[in-house]
Amino acid sequence: MAKAKGKAKSTAAVLEARETRAPIEEPTISKLPLAPGVKYRRILLKLSGEALMGSGQYGIDPVTLAQIADEVIDVHSLGIEIALVLGGGNIFRGVAASSRGMDRAHADYMGMLATVINSLALQDALESRGCYTRVLSAIEMERLAEPYIRRRAIRHLEKGRLVIFAAGTGNPYFTTDTAASLRAMEIGAEIVMKATRVDGVYDKDPHKHKDARMFRRVSYLDVLNKNLGVMDSTAISLCRDNNLPILVFNMTKPGNIRRVVLGEPLGTLVLDEGREPRLGSNNGSPA
Repeated sequence: MAKAKGKAKSTAAVLEARETRAPIEEPTISKLPLAPGVKYRRILLKLSGEALMGSGQYGIDPVTLAQIADEVIDVHSLGIEIALVLGGGNIFRGVAASSRGMDRAHADYMGMLATVINSLALQDALESRGCYTRVLSAIEMERLAEPYIRRRAIRHLEKGRLVIFAAGTGNPYFTTDTAASLRAMEIGAEIVMKATRVDGVYDKDPHKHKDARMFRRVSYLDVLNKNLGVMDSTAISLCRDNNLPILVFNMTKPGNIRRVVLGEPLGTLVLDEGREPRLGSNNGSPA
């Protein structure tokens, strides 16, 4: 009995030491200069949860996760500041659950937790490859992620870290598309890049209709009026009101993110043809 108590005390002491020890300091990060030909300095990349499934029907495929991490790091090496927003549909989709009778707000909060799981998985994949990453959550969970603070997020980007925004906006009834648009404007991103499984925006579903036509450029109003399904209407309206361009492109083809930021004409650009695109802003100070 005495031996068991002693063992319990020693275990508690170890755990307490782990909890109270100082965090490991990162070495000083020197931000890389912007590579020649790069079109954007700061981007927000929106990934659906389904993008992490690979060929599976649920969860996270390690091979797909590794591929995404490699591509993000490759683009980051060009000197681009990258923030990411991930969906949670590979684990739990709030809208689908609410359609089956679950309270919508309750279901949406569960969906937000699914995005945190995906964010932590991507963070692990990125950091295992030597890339410093921060997960900022709209719902406070201090043992897992930093709370979202705009100025802190900007400071992380300025220091050359990758930033992942988790838990959507922190509010039910808003999608991760809306969260991506909102965060992009808050951090002064120059564009929202939405990674999908198709080459761009079509006038109808290309998986069901062989004669589907892809747009190279389309206006915000056309997306809303024709219900083209780029993002939800709240996200599109938010981008339109603030003149933030959206690029929809195919993520399943390796190297497409690099091609896009180097200015290759891939995917579909959503913008207001009558106005100049909103320029990114690097305003902000350390948290």
